[in-house]
Amino acid sequence: MDLSNPAVFVNGELLKMYVGRRVRAVIQVLRSDNGTIGKSTDEQQLVIKGSPPPFPLTKFVEVIGIADGSQSIRAEIWTNFGDTFGRKLQS
Repeated sequence: MDLSNPAVFVNGELLKMYVGRRVRAVIQVLRSDNGTIGKSTDEQQLVIKGSPPPFPLTKFVEVIGIADGSQSIRAEIWTNFGDTFGRKLQS
């Protein structure tokens, strides 16, 4: 982990405050053909630029990269979080 250049956790609303800086966001993948479109944790649509990983994306993904616009991130690191996220397990 690179501690010299930490990434700020952002949602759609906060992203515009960090344009040009390293950020991280968890998104729900809406579309991943010919570019990736996702929904942030505050329900805003984000465009994720850059080459996705060589494996298929799951429904929820964390991206780390540079905020290059008020609604876009140029991703450097993609991490699959699976197809469910934030649900409680039932016993």
